[in-house]
Amino acid sequence: MTRRTSWFVVLLLLSLVPSASAAWKAGAAKINITPDKLMWMSGYGGRNHPAEGKLTDLWAKALVIEDEQGGRAVLVTLDLVGIDRDTSLAVCKELEQTYQLRRDQVALNTSHTHCGPVVGRNLGAMYFMDDEQWKLVDDYAVILKRKIVAVVGQALQQRAPAVIEYSEGTSDFAVNRRTNKEAEVPQLREQGALKGPVDHRVPVLAVKDANGKLLSVAFGYACHATVLSFYQWCGDYPGYAMAELESQHPGAIALFWAGCGADQNPLPRREVSLAQSYGKRLTQSVNKVLQQPLKPLTGQIATRYAEVAVPLDTLPTREQLLAQTMDANKYIAQRAKILLENLNKGQPLSATYPYPVQVWHLGPELRWVVLGGEVVVDYSLRIAKELGDRPTWIAGYSNDVMAYIPSVRVLKEGGYEGASSMIYYGLPTVWAPPIEELILGKVHELAK
Repeated sequence: MTRRTSWFVVLLLLSLVPSASAAWKAGAAKINITPDKLMWMSGYGGRNHPAEGKLTDLWAKALVIEDEQGGRAVLVTLDLVGIDRDTSLAVCKELEQTYQLRRDQVALNTSHTHCGPVVGRNLGAMYFMDDEQWKLVDDYAVILKRKIVAVVGQALQQRAPAVIEYSEGTSDFAVNRRTNKEAEVPQLREQGALKGPVDHRVPVLAVKDANGKLLSVAFGYACHATVLSFYQWCGDYPGYAMAELESQHPGAIALFWAGCGADQNPLPRREVSLAQSYGKRLTQSVNKVLQQPLKPLTGQIATRYAEVAVPLDTLPTREQLLAQTMDANKYIAQRAKILLENLNKGQPLSATYPYPVQVWHLGPELRWVVLGGEVVVDYSLRIAKELGDRPTWIAGYSNDVMAYIPSVRVLKEGGYEGASSMIYYGLPTVWAPPIEELILGKVHELAK
């Protein structure tokens, strides 16, 4: 074979390899969602007055990816502790009417920063506000919906041919808070004696133009955003990580999505310098991935969404709720009053909750599982193991943050994640034992 013939064969073979740049389009955008007014903050029941100021801005960001056939997936990330079902439904309905985006094509993920505003009735039994403050909450929900719709529209307009690649890194500042006492963590870490399951993976999705310039990067981590607990608006460590990445990659938009970190804390914490440090460590992990050869997405997008009727345990009677209104625990009393008010409006207690499960297939290479609520790490580890035929990423805190989602293990152990957290979310009782198998069963169904 002559040299000329050899080069012809090489070029012919290369032409048969799928071209990611030709097959995919992507667009990203961001919009400021920092409240204009000093309203009540979300995440901690001990707060007793509105925010006092701002340390960093809060953002809503959107990343649209599109395959060669026009199939789309839209990731929206929000610097918020969570969103409730009503807000999620309203946003997705508007996105469908405005941009013809189906419910399965849109994932709304919250970073779970505890230094953002109250949204809708998320964690409604936790707050003790007057009518003026509740009006600010309702007004903000309207503004938030409008801004999310706007930023998705901007991302759609920014669509352009792109190379979309993925890989994973690691970062180890997340600690299982159920099995390690906070004060002992520095010493335990030094001794290599930290206990309990963790998921230290840092999934990274990189969007580049044809010349290799980074246009957007979406990355995740399974850890609470609870470094800070003061009265200043702040994106906590995820916010610092995104800001650092955007500073180091001018023109790129960075999106953080929260993984299954319901029982994971960044420890130690409580200082701004620590939030900044964890953000930098996460940035370093992402940059390390970006500096290595990444795997390109090919093929087509398939998006699926369903809701599972997850059962609650034995519901309280009206008489029991009346008794709870006199409970010394003000949160139990508040929850009982809210539930009784609903009963008096003709809204009976429901024995189940419509739990959202979403699965995205990004070509044949990558699977993305998106779950609602504050999901404990057991789900992430189990799903990744059981769906081990390809890389599988698992997000929590998405679409509807209605409560903690314990595994059967955590449910049996009880504690905050397994039992008492339900009080603050306003659900009438704890989850029933089938919760884990029902959710995992739907994940497997959608993942086929």
